[in-house]
Amino acid sequence: MTKVQTSFEESVARIQDGDTLIVGGFGLCGIPEKAIQALAEKGTKNLTVVSNNCGVNDWGLGLLLENKQIKKMVASYVGENKIFEEQYLSGELEVELVPQGTLAERIRAGGAGIPGFYTPTGVGTPIAEGKEHKVIGGRQCILEEAIQGDAALVKAWKGDAYGNLIYQKTARNFNPLAAAAGKFTIAEVEELVGVGELDPDFIHTPSLYVQHLLVGTSYEKRIERKTVQQA
Repeated sequence: MTKVQTSFEESVARIQDGDTLIVGGFGLCGIPEKAIQALAEKGTKNLTVVSNNCGVNDWGLGLLLENKQIKKMVASYVGENKIFEEQYLSGELEVELVPQGTLAERIRAGGAGIPGFYTPTGVGTPIAEGKEHKVIGGRQCILEEAIQGDAALVKAWKGDAYGNLIYQKTARNFNPLAAAAGKFTIAEVEELVGVGELDPDFIHTPSLYVQHLLVGTSYEKRIERKTVQQA
């Protein structure tokens, strides 16, 4: 029943050219560093990547951008990545910007098996163009479709051999949503504990959603932009 694997390279080999990939993390916090690096080395192409943002120039999902492995990016925020800007302006990269709450709910709906939902967010903006409109409770709403991925990459603090996961503090951002919405979820953890050691009341992602689990070491945990007070 163990889901523990020993090779990131072998796990990400399941991700094929043209797949839709949902990736956890917020900025550089809680990103699946090791799986992204392995995917960059594998060179899988024409990916549609769904994530809150696209990392920075030389780290996180920015590594896949640098290799021109991403065909389309579905994200909420893209302001920290020069390569992203260049590829978008040159027409190399297709971009779908989604309000952050809507993106979270689209991923959550995908994991819950809900085809879509109505929201007032985005009404009257380019976000609403081409989408079905409906008045609910006196408010104009638009229909947003759920997002599911061929695969998902997530990062957790602790996990057990069955694939139960616990995230730490801010790293519990898009990771639980992404884990549930992937048809095949690869989770990397900082610490592997014995089965039964995790308190069931504090498990964030149940084992049902995880297919592969790997232990990562030597995490860099970079900071996107460090600001210090002047003396």
